Amino acid sequence: MTTLADVADLLRRVRKAERLSQETLAQRAGVSRTTVARMETLAKGDMSVSVLLRLLEAAGYDLKPIKRGHVRTIEDILDEQRRGDEA
Repeated sequence: MTTLADVADLLRRVRKAERLSQETLAQRAGVSRTTVARMETLAKGDMSVSVLLRLLEAAGYDLKPIKRGHVRTIEDILDEQRRGDEA
C-alpha cells in the first residue's frame, strides 16, 4: 500500500468484507456517511488519519505498520489456520 488511493480502496474492501453499509460504518465510528464516502473515494484529495483509525476500528480492524516487502505476519498465518479449522 503506497498511495492514498490504495488506503481508500482498502477501507472500502474492509467495509464490504464486514458487510457494512457506509451508513452503518459511519454510525459505529461516529462520523457522517458522507465522510465515509469521501474517505473511500478521496473526494477531497486527502484523508484524515484519525477518521481512518476510527473507521477501521468500527469495522473491527487495526492499523499496523508492516515492513515493506513483508507479505504475511504470524498473526496472518494464525488467522488463516483458524479460518481453515472453521471451514
